[in-house]
Amino acid sequence: MRDSASGRVRLAVRSMGPAGVSGPPREALRAGVGSALGLAVIGAILVSSNVDLQSGLYLIAPFGATAVLIFAAPSSPLAQPWPAVVGNTLSAVIGVGVTLLVPIAFARVALAVGLAVAAMILVRAVHPPAGAVAMTAALSPDAIHALGFRFAVTPVALGTALLVVVAIVYARATGRHYPLRRFDPEPPPVERLGLSEDELTGILARYRQSLNLGVADLARLIGAAELQATAHRVAPADAGDVMSRDLVTVGPETSLADVAELFRVHGFTSLPVVRPSGEFAGVVFQLHLAVRLRDPASDRRGERFLGRWTNRRMALCAADVMATDLPFAAVGTPVAAMLPMLSDGHSAAVPVLDGARIVGIVTQTDLIAALARQSLSV
Repeated sequence: MRDSASGRVRLAVRSMGPAGVSGPPREALRAGVGSALGLAVIGAILVSSNVDLQSGLYLIAPFGATAVLIFAAPSSPLAQPWPAVVGNTLSAVIGVGVTLLVPIAFARVALAVGLAVAAMILVRAVHPPAGAVAMTAALSPDAIHALGFRFAVTPVALGTALLVVVAIVYARATGRHYPLRRFDPEPPPVERLGLSEDELTGILARYRQSLNLGVADLARLIGAAELQATAHRVAPADAGDVMSRDLVTVGPETSLADVAELFRVHGFTSLPVVRPSGEFAGVVFQLHLAVRLRDPASDRRGERFLGRWTNRRMALCAADVMATDLPFAAVGTPVAAMLPMLSDGHSAAVPVLDGARIVGIVTQTDLIAALARQSLSV
């Protein structure tokens, strides 16, 4: 009994600790700088507009909470443009209306926040800082009587919209995705789960997570978990065990006609490109070559240098079509670590490097064959 009681106490104490995963310092800096930048932009614009500075209701506290969501948790459904702008604006309208009608302070605050929460749920615009917007209006009766419903337009609607615009630009500049990417009906292989959007939505609703997690994020998490579980089932092996070693390579200046002939003769789907110094330069994929040869419009950027399409096609070389932004592995890289590299839909082959030189290549076919051999040996 004592052990059971102490165990419950330990669990209770642990439940009071942080529930989320700690973020890396770089992400913390990114979110912090973005929040500061967003608030600085809307503050400067609101102050320079016709906002009533005397009331003090222009750079309102809920903007800080909105900044936390859209810069620190940009994938959260609560941080998207619709709930941010509509949730804040709707709550401001409700807060103003209640303030103009209800004279008792505590009743005014409670009614404004309660109605705002209900309204946000009904219009699918739940945004936690919006509750504070309604409360801000209810706690500032003198200013609200002077401003009226203008408060909902400026600063609330305008300020929130500006924050969202800054967040969109900042996310693209720092390599993040905002707004949230919707569920893709044709997701990459890592997300091909055999589950429809409705089924994923049902899972979120069943576990009451629809306000905390998007459908696309759930698909990515399930895909990542399946890959990780597969990695646990894979017998120990590394890139050196499964890679193709007898490589046929081409130089950067090899013509596309010669590259196409090598594909035809050997039946390869990819050819490594190696510089004269022996350094790895990239990979030419058969699919990319076919697209380039068949589509005259695919290389219009070089049109002024190469003249007509016929002449351009004959003048193109391996360096013009090779992929360079590929994941790569070392000879000792575990096969389990290569599963996500070859299943994310971006690359059909992973070069294996020893320093700057290529010593082998692992294709999807190589990996499937290795996994099949390991399954048969179990």
